[in-house]
Amino acid sequence: SEDGPLEWVQFIEYFISSFLAFFVFLMQKKKGVNTIFWLLIAFLSFLIAGEEISWGERLTGIGINSISNLNVQGETNFHNLPFFHNYLLDPVFEISCIFLGWFGWRKFKKIDAFPTKDLSLFFLFVALFYFYFDISWASTTEQIRNDQEIFEFLLSTGVFLHCFRNFKNKRFSLAYKKKTQKSS
Repeated sequence: SEDGPLEWVQFIEYFISSFLAFFVFLMQKKKGVNTIFWLLIAFLSFLIAGEEISWGERLTGIGINSISNLNVQGETNFHNLPFFHNYLLDPVFEISCIFLGWFGWRKFKKIDAFPTKDLSLFFLFVALFYFYFDISWASTTEQIRNDQEIFEFLLSTGVFLHCFRNFKNKRFSLAYKKKTQKSS
């Protein structure tokens, strides 16, 4: 449900991930494609965190009526606007999760902005759920239960673990380099 514990954990994970990814972006020595992806992860994580809590509308009671009037759930967020919610949201989940869970680490091994193989199931299960959920809508069989928040939580946890691990590794790497430079 809205404002349930899973929603808040997702918000916290995405919010922290946005800062961790931004710090990883700043710690990159070589600027290039990898750096751009870290900045993109930071931006998207911050955007998703805001969307998770409808940009604080339910906390403050302040929203943008022109958006919430159009919104499927009557909130100030963009992912529940009819066109995005009804046509783009699930395919975006499916494609991005397949990319993050399989294609990224398999085809772009040198880009550490993409999650590693050991985190792949955090993303692939989400893609599988959304694909199966969409197929059940299109078929003549009974629709499956919508346990969407559990899978969104799985996705946010995968993003958080990826960002945390890279931040920790970069920070440790920088601390080690400074320590060896001082001792030489």
